[in-house]
Amino acid sequence: MSSLQRPAPQTQAVSLTLEQVKEALGEVLDAMQSPSGSARLEEARENCGNDLGKVLQLLLPTAVQIQQDVLQNYGFSPDGEGVLRFARLVKSFESQDPEVAAMSNKLKSFFLPPLPLPPHAGHPVPSS
Repeated sequence: MSSLQRPAPQTQAVSLTLEQVKEALGEVLDAMQSPSGSARLEEARENCGNDLGKVLQLLLPTAVQIQQDVLQNYGFSPDGEGVLRFARLVKSFESQDPEVAAMSNKLKSFFLPPLPLPPHAGHPVPSS
């Protein structure tokens, strides 16, 4: 193996029950709403303004870091990949449990800007 090649990272599958997913989501939400989590997110939001590029550069990584701190306690790797794996696991439970869906939406609201409402179906957008 040359010095430029790295071994593939070891990824272990994490399997959580519905109750464990709810518990982890609750802890992540608590961390986001904690005084330190809220302050970090608010500072990132202020530095972003309405610039989507800055949201991706500043706010999203801050939210990921806060989640990592909690999720490593549930067996996820303490990096972005661990957060993505948890997000996929949560997604798999959203359709089965309305509480998980609501908690997931609340979590997303911390770092995703609200989407504008689509045009009303009765009022088509003029084409150019």
